[in-house]
Amino acid sequence: MTLELKRIIEALLFSAERPLSPKEIRAIFAEAVDEDNPGVTEPFRNVREAQIAAALEELKAECELQAHGYQLVEIAGGWRLVTRAEYAPWVKRLLDEARPHRLSPPSLETLAIIALRQPISRADIAAIRGVEVDGVVKTLLERDLITIVGKSDAPGRPMLYGTTQKFLEHFGLRDIDDMPKAAELRLQAAALKTAEQKAEEAKQTATPHPDPLPQGARENVSSTPSDGGEDKGEGVETP
Repeated sequence: MTLELKRIIEALLFSAERPLSPKEIRAIFAEAVDEDNPGVTEPFRNVREAQIAAALEELKAECELQAHGYQLVEIAGGWRLVTRAEYAPWVKRLLDEARPHRLSPPSLETLAIIALRQPISRADIAAIRGVEVDGVVKTLLERDLITIVGKSDAPGRPMLYGTTQKFLEHFGLRDIDDMPKAAELRLQAAALKTAEQKAEEAKQTATPHPDPLPQGARENVSSTPSDGGEDKGEGVETP
């Protein structure tokens, strides 16, 4: 039996627990061995990414044409076989017991803020939400939906948070701009941040209006010593 590139890729995607990129698939072809029949894997050892990409598009069209209960979609920089949305009630019933706990509304809200304004510090998240977020951030870190991506230049150098590859997989997104209105909101957030930085810089560089007289001089003028304490505000005679 002659194996077909497209069918091997289909088997890989069916078995994978995460999206696979063409580069990862190519690496699998380059490293795969069959000790009992070495000649099986050899023809595919030097397959190119372009060939893999073409095979993926063929598989995607085939799933649509034959109306399978699953479809091939591009998620988080890779490809994955997923069940169709219309079959969700039955699949959900099957997976309910094994499904991890759903994210709470506070977790979803915090995650949305991080996704749209990343990289962002914990203090800034709390300022936007108006509540402490330590527990929620810890939960999101434990679930690998966010990660520490660096440190801020602000005093104390607080940690900065961003979303992970698993975040994209969890929500079925190709990239962060797949979020509803994400591109528009990120531009607004960037513009707001720039405006805030400019305002802070202007505040730091502004100098107060200089006082024409030093404090000591003001005191001397207001308390000009009199001769014998009888100065009535008249001019001072000079010898």
